[in-house]
Amino acid sequence: MASEGEANASVAEEGRKPRHKGKHDKPKPWDDDPNIDHWRIEKFDPSWNEGGMLEVSSFSTLFPQYRGKSPQPFPLVPGFFRDRLVGGEKYLQEAWPIVKGALKEFGVACELNLVEGSMTVSTTRKTRDPYIIVKAKELIKLLSRSVPAPQAIKILNDEMSCDIIKIGSIIRNKERFVKRRERLLGPNLSTLKGNTVAAMGSWKGLKQVRRVVEDCIKNVKHPVYHIKELLIKRELAKNPALAHESWDRFLPKFKKKNVKQKKPMTKEKKPYTPFPPPQQPSKIDLELESGEYFMSDKKKSAKKWQEKLEKQSEKAEEKKRKREAAFVPPKEDNATPYESAKSTNDNSEIADMAKSLKKKAKEFRKTEAQENVRLESYVASNEGSRQKKKH
Repeated sequence: MASEGEANASVAEEGRKPRHKGKHDKPKPWDDDPNIDHWRIEKFDPSWNEGGMLEVSSFSTLFPQYRGKSPQPFPLVPGFFRDRLVGGEKYLQEAWPIVKGALKEFGVACELNLVEGSMTVSTTRKTRDPYIIVKAKELIKLLSRSVPAPQAIKILNDEMSCDIIKIGSIIRNKERFVKRRERLLGPNLSTLKGNTVAAMGSWKGLKQVRRVVEDCIKNVKHPVYHIKELLIKRELAKNPALAHESWDRFLPKFKKKNVKQKKPMTKEKKPYTPFPPPQQPSKIDLELESGEYFMSDKKKSAKKWQEKLEKQSEKAEEKKRKREAAFVPPKEDNATPYESAKSTNDNSEIADMAKSLKKKAKEFRKTEAQENVRLESYVASNEGSRQKKKH
């Protein structure tokens, strides 16, 4: 089957207009204009919506009543926060004038209810930007997750976005979850509760942060390795010559080490039998077999004492044998010096005889080879003389 591009090319050659799948999927004059940045978000102009909002839109969220230290950004990853406990209602009450002033510029009203423990944002008649209420909703969501107010206010900018990453339901084991969650904390920071991670930044950055967090909780890769890759990519992006090349050769490749775990003890399965095992004899049965059951208490105690003495004597004999083994003299060589010298002389004579026999064998082989050579030369000379006489 011919592709759609080939079909459109053949139609263009015939002079007809090419067909498109969608009704409005037609080429626009500004599609190929290099001066237009299609991904740039234009700043909202109030003149675009002079009439304001027709109805009031409001959002509210609850916040916890416990807090501790003020949270700090995650090191090396911009706009990254762990939701940790900061000073409760008091912190929000102190920071609320800053939040209220930031929202007032966009014509958004906000309310802090300390009785119910909630924050509410709503549009007013002065509101012109219809999307600002969504940004205000994200602002109170970040404040409820203990992001400091000066940092959370940045979400009102068009270039800034946020993402709430849920990590509580990724793994079931609570101990593993707590250990892996500790990797996301910076130095000298701690958390008591927290099943979510709040991140702020561009869409591209949020995608990277989500990958870092999920890989950390799933134990795929440690955050340190991700941060190393991000730093290398940042340096490579500064070089325009590498803009259209693959960066795989520059990125480090980390191999996962498989730590050997203890093998679980498995019991060998015995062959199945439908009959129950035989009943073991009881203590009384054993006494009846040995005859102790009918003995008096004095005889029983005397028998036990006798067995104890026998065991003690056996152990004492064993210990005595071990002690005496250290004092047993080694076996001495009883041969006289004349006999030992004679044995050495015999050995040397045998070695000399072997050497002489080897020499005689070599000489005999040489003489045999010389005689063979003489015979061959003699036979050859006789044959040559006979041929001359015939001629």
